[in-house]
Amino acid sequence: MHLVFFTHPDFMGDQRMPAFASMPRFARMLAEGMRARGHQVEMWAPRSRLFELPVTGGPKKWLGYVDQYLVFPMEVRQRLKHCPPDTLFVFADNALGPWVPLVADRPHVMHCHDFMAQRSALGQIPENPTGWSGRQYQRMIRAGYSKGKHFISVSRKTREELHTFLPAPPLTSEVVYNGLSEALTPYDCTKARTMVGKATGVELSHGYLLHVGGNQWYKNRLGVIELYNAWRSSSSIAVPLLLIGGPLTPELNSVRDISPFKEDIHVVSGLDDELVHLAYAGATVFLFPSIAEGFGWPIAEAMASGCLVITTGEAPMTEVAGEAGFLIPRRPHDEAQAVAWAAAAAKTIDKVVHLPPAERSAAIAAGITNVARFNSENALNRIEEIYKTIQ
Repeated sequence: MHLVFFTHPDFMGDQRMPAFASMPRFARMLAEGMRARGHQVEMWAPRSRLFELPVTGGPKKWLGYVDQYLVFPMEVRQRLKHCPPDTLFVFADNALGPWVPLVADRPHVMHCHDFMAQRSALGQIPENPTGWSGRQYQRMIRAGYSKGKHFISVSRKTREELHTFLPAPPLTSEVVYNGLSEALTPYDCTKARTMVGKATGVELSHGYLLHVGGNQWYKNRLGVIELYNAWRSSSSIAVPLLLIGGPLTPELNSVRDISPFKEDIHVVSGLDDELVHLAYAGATVFLFPSIAEGFGWPIAEAMASGCLVITTGEAPMTEVAGEAGFLIPRRPHDEAQAVAWAAAAAKTIDKVVHLPPAERSAAIAAGITNVARFNSENALNRIEEIYKTIQ
């Protein structure tokens, strides 16, 4: 097959997600996997032209939009004249919807990761209110991918949400779970703690609670700190909390600063993938109380690394965790109710922290068995099969 992958530009800011789960990495994984299977692959993305002009602030962002949605489509129309008729056009992310009409009458497929921004723009997620310009932008994205006919979603939850936005049932709508890196395997817990402690300067030999994620509203870093405070307030065990990701926002810094356990809450940035893997392997428990996700990569990453996981008892987190996760309710939007939520969920943390060795080993083994479903080669093979049926 001749495959053309539409991908995000690399000039509109940091589009990276937590380690092992970036959108650029997903696109590269697809492209490299298809090349390895003998297919001809091209990568198409907007280039920075107007965005390079010496302009700062809000206008610079709009110049980037001109590069993406005015200049790039003109380039695509010219390139299409030279594409073989059997070309399959692949959109690596549903956020690339505005470009779908360019190839809607040709073989195409879109990979769908999540529709949180779409739902937020419609007022369906109170934790993430969207301004006027954001609502118009999401409307443009939706108008674009609504012209699509073939879709591959990363979870059943994402597929369900996709169908609510499409004007008619698509010709193809499949679910293919993401595949994990083969490098993610259990590692000696004591050694992992020593290595991560040395890299971070934090004493971790007695264990720690871990969260991996950024400041995005849906990652619920606020809830992680609330859970930690509630658990420490009622626990006899004093182990630290590691928050791996970018620096806290000023608001989250204020929440940490008023915590009676603030000296034990450590924000760690800039770790490479290997150290993140070791952080999973050495953690007493991984906290992932997300409000929403498209898939929930860190759940699978943690389990593959031999770490126990506490996560939200809603899809798609439950899809990824299967029967191997320890579930807590979703954090309430009402701040008054969040206090009771944290206190109740802290009991689950205490239960997991105090699991007898045999039960802990069995739970770790269940997690490793669970994530065997997320195999990169199997995922790529299935995606290739779908591509062939569309092409």
